[in-house]
Amino acid sequence: MAQKITATKGNLIKVRKSLLLAENGYSLMDRKRNILIREMMGLVDKVKLLRDEIKKAYDTGYYLLQQANLSTGVISSLAEEIPVDNSIRLTYRSVMGVEIPDVIYEAPKKISIPYGLAESNSRVDEAFLQFQKVKELTMVLAEVDNSVYRLASAIQKTQKRANALKNIVIPGFEKDVREISDSLEEKEREEFSRMKVIKQEKQGTEENPV
Repeated sequence: MAQKITATKGNLIKVRKSLLLAENGYSLMDRKRNILIREMMGLVDKVKLLRDEIKKAYDTGYYLLQQANLSTGVISSLAEEIPVDNSIRLTYRSVMGVEIPDVIYEAPKKISIPYGLAESNSRVDEAFLQFQKVKELTMVLAEVDNSVYRLASAIQKTQKRANALKNIVIPGFEKDVREISDSLEEKEREEFSRMKVIKQEKQGTEENPV
């Protein structure tokens, strides 16, 4: 590590505990990363399908809007009669600590036309209904897109932490354990040799008293 640790049995126990915590931390980070990746990959496939679907929906909607304009003239006055939809709610769910948005919207079973029938025709109705579909698809895409962004950001942070544990923290603790263990073993050998010499000297004295 950054500073030399005194080679004692107490410090060896502390470093081994720190090493175990770091290894457990890496295992959790690795598990979290894999779960987040699986979650994100499922959404990425969904995003691609939604983008294709929403492009077709917008193309159809603008075509129908153009036809409505041609058949009735400029329909901006009709557009002003359409109320703002306040039924959309946003909540969140947690995936391994990452807050993922959930857009809650219950589409009405029967859609009521908010403008006067005398001012419109079937072309206007078709455009209105098509943009209702566009609205619902846009909400789903916004939810999934935002979820993918949040998951990708969390995966990147988790990967950095996992790499730091694997490549820096854990090897550092392993090095400390080796150095302290080697130092303690060396001290034990020196102590053993010292005690052996003392014992031999004591025996020599007893065999050859002055």
